[in-house]
Amino acid sequence: MKRLFSILVIATIMVFGAVDVNATNNVNALPAAMVNFVQDEDQAVAEEAETEDAGFHQELKRRFIEGGPGFMGIVLLCLILGLAIAIERIIYLNMATTNTKKLAQDVEDALNTGGIEAAKEVCRNTKGPVASIYYQGLDRADEGTEAAEKAVVAYGGVQMGLLEKNVSWVSLFIALAPMLGFMGTVIGMIEAFDRIEAAGDMQPSLVAGGIKIALLTTVFGLIVAIILQIFYNYIIAKIDRIVNDMEDASITLMDILVAYKNKRRV
Repeated sequence: MKRLFSILVIATIMVFGAVDVNATNNVNALPAAMVNFVQDEDQAVAEEAETEDAGFHQELKRRFIEGGPGFMGIVLLCLILGLAIAIERIIYLNMATTNTKKLAQDVEDALNTGGIEAAKEVCRNTKGPVASIYYQGLDRADEGTEAAEKAVVAYGGVQMGLLEKNVSWVSLFIALAPMLGFMGTVIGMIEAFDRIEAAGDMQPSLVAGGIKIALLTTVFGLIVAIILQIFYNYIIAKIDRIVNDMEDASITLMDILVAYKNKRRV
């Protein structure tokens, strides 16, 4: 009996000791497992984000190819040419922007101190259409204010034409891109009906390809038109602002010349 009791006690101690050892091992292994789980989750999220980014570009490329190389290539060409012209115009207009108030003050100061030639030198050293108009007006100042005014008006028209150069091409591409998309839509629908006629049966699988091409060409054409329209509106607004500055500066120049003539007479 004593021997049996001793065996039971020893077995109980061994069981509880094994449980304690396993619990200790599990507690020690728990932080490492949690760290590995968090790292795996972060890596999975990063891989998923990269897959989504790559998937967007691949999807866009696939949709573009599915739209057909003919019309989609022409639509892409409209986008490239339109953006090239728009960016060139934006750079030109930004370079043509002048602080007209400062220029008018500099011209007036030079006119009062050094005469016509000093004022013309200020205009030569200043970029922009306003400085060019000032130079033409000062160049005709000796012939009278009326001749100077005519020179300013005439050269103002020339500068306005330079500001609006090639802008009509952007508007052409804006109109052309969706029309090409709609043409692709019509051609796709015709192909779909040709398949129906050849098969003699109305099945979705027969017309799905043609309808998808039609929708893709329309979507890409509208996207190109929207992008170019934004640039076109910005360019037109910039031109209008510069033209208003030119008109105000022309009036200011005539006032300066009249005041200069009156001062010389006195």
